[in-house]
Amino acid sequence: QSKGKKPLFVQLVLDNIWSLYEAVMKRDKEKVEKIVTSLGLRIGARESRHADPKVHLNAICSQWLPISDAVLSMVCNKIPSPLDIAAERVEKLMCVGARTFDSLPPETRELKSAFMKCSSEGTAPVIVFVSKMFAVDAKALPQNKPR
Repeated sequence: QSKGKKPLFVQLVLDNIWSLYEAVMKRDKEKVEKIVTSLGLRIGARESRHADPKVHLNAICSQWLPISDAVLSMVCNKIPSPLDIAAERVEKLMCVGARTFDSLPPETRELKSAFMKCSSEGTAPVIVFVSKMFAVDAKALPQNKPR
């Protein structure tokens, strides 16, 4: 960087995103059309003629860099299979706070083997794991919004 060179990530990724952002925000139609055709995207006339340039930018980016595909492929590639989970990890997930696995009721302890098998049989119990809960104001819930 001291010699004016940019890091590889900046050259290959960030500069491209920034040039697209500048072209759309400055309404440079020729540059935007060139970018869209070089990427092989199909942007609807409605999005391209919209008064808000962010709508046009969103339409381009959602086709060029779809976040849902990226997140799903990352989850599939990086998160280990539930079948490879260790027994100690299952016990930690089933216990909350200072409780030990042995202090759980026998019915709950029996779920450990079902948890580790990840069976999809009709007789297998359904286990739901809530990893995080967020407090939401009751007014923000869909059933409480004014119509």
